[in-house]
Amino acid sequence: MTTPAAGGPGRSVGPAGAPEVCAVVLAAGEGTRLRPLTARLPKALCPVGNVPLLDRALARLAGLGLAGPARVAVNACYLGDQVVAHVGDRAHLSVEPGAPLGTAGGVGNLRDWIAGRGVLVGNADAYLADPAAGPGPDVAALLAGWDGETVRLLGQPADDPAAPGTFSGHRFTGFSLLPWRLVRGLTAEPGDLVRAVWRPAEAAGALTVVPYAGTFYDTGTPADYLAANLHAAGGGNLVDPTASVTGRCREAVVGAGATVRGEVTRSVLWPGAEVAAGEHLTGVVRVAGGLTVAAEPR
Repeated sequence: MTTPAAGGPGRSVGPAGAPEVCAVVLAAGEGTRLRPLTARLPKALCPVGNVPLLDRALARLAGLGLAGPARVAVNACYLGDQVVAHVGDRAHLSVEPGAPLGTAGGVGNLRDWIAGRGVLVGNADAYLADPAAGPGPDVAALLAGWDGETVRLLGQPADDPAAPGTFSGHRFTGFSLLPWRLVRGLTAEPGDLVRAVWRPAEAAGALTVVPYAGTFYDTGTPADYLAANLHAAGGGNLVDPTASVTGRCREAVVGAGATVRGEVTRSVLWPGAEVAAGEHLTGVVRVAGGLTVAAEPR
């Protein structure tokens, strides 16, 4: 049972008086920079280390104690049927008709479901890994001691602290914590959280950046997608048990049912992909059916 908090009309608090929090995973985008990979698979379902990005996001939330359709929502639009089928009953699903609503519109479309709670918003395409803390505990500082009134962003120091898109000299690393007082004004109209929530909160002195100590890739480009996969492989090979490898792999991620008869170096093979004898792949993503996408300079 939740009750309105005295500090904010309609805001829900937990039994210990802390602000109640739900989570939204944003998985509606088209992933245009990853085309042609995302012509077949929504970016949220692209595998990193043989695990779909969306599953990584849901596991991170579960590590914070946020799981199930009452606590976690996933939005979908582009190739949304695939996202819906993949999520199943693990989360509340918000399917956006037509074009994606953007980060602010996606959250606004879930306003009735959020219903007075603070909301932890995560980008499905964010790859995070901290050797000192597992998924969930690695971002727990975002929630620690939160008063339910301010905006918090997860971030890392930017190479250029004054560059556009930075916050207090940090680049955003995929997760933000939003208070209900700001979420309740969002609508199901196209828009982004940067303009609708983050910058106004920053201007009002109500935004804090929480540093992330681990590794982050947004996986939005083939190069970053490959880098995230190679990081997940830990400098070696990551081969699904159902793959067949009679050739040679060096720093490779090989998906379920893939076949390697040739050589694969610093590359990713999606499930069912094949590398023929005498073929040598370097710095690419190979998909079943032969599609090969260059992912790093050769």
